[in-house]
Amino acid sequence: MPKIGMEPLRRRALIDAAILAIGERGSLDVTMSEIAGRAGVSSALAHHYFGGKEDLLAATMRHLLAELGRDTIAALRQSDGPRARVSAIVATNFSPSQFRTETIAAWLAFYVEAQRSDAMRRLLRVYARRLHSNLMSALVDLMPKAEASRTAEGIAALIDGLYIRRALKDGEPDARSAINLVEDYLAITIAGKDQAA
Repeated sequence: MPKIGMEPLRRRALIDAAILAIGERGSLDVTMSEIAGRAGVSSALAHHYFGGKEDLLAATMRHLLAELGRDTIAALRQSDGPRARVSAIVATNFSPSQFRTETIAAWLAFYVEAQRSDAMRRLLRVYARRLHSNLMSALVDLMPKAEASRTAEGIAALIDGLYIRRALKDGEPDARSAINLVEDYLAITIAGKDQAA
């Protein structure tokens, strides 16, 4: 007889195991059996909870998106003013819970998979739209809307690019350096707008 209340715990364990397995492998070339073994459950139970590997990978991506969303909302609530809100969004993307080796590898693997999978492509579009919307909500108070949109695109490109560059390096991720690069871009962009005004 199954233990009551274990399903959410096992689902989360399988998602965490998927992130670790993808992080170690550097790709989505992992099996349900490998992931189940890491989570301490049988392969059959993993299939019972998620159906197949695609379903588990989609659930893992949704988990990463939800976690990033919760972290961003919490950071924005503590921010005072539009400039601080942009900085909070940037810092959240490079926070210890987001900018760690296995999570970076998982994000990159999902980007690659999005070239083949409509489901993954949709999830990545959700991420991109949410990031752009969050940035725009602050940037429109700092500059005209068209310039704010271009600046939001630049910040998003820097965040994604820094994740890619991080994935190609050995050692621990350097979040402070990544944040500083994005903040420098933002400061230069804002200064340029002020001089043009």
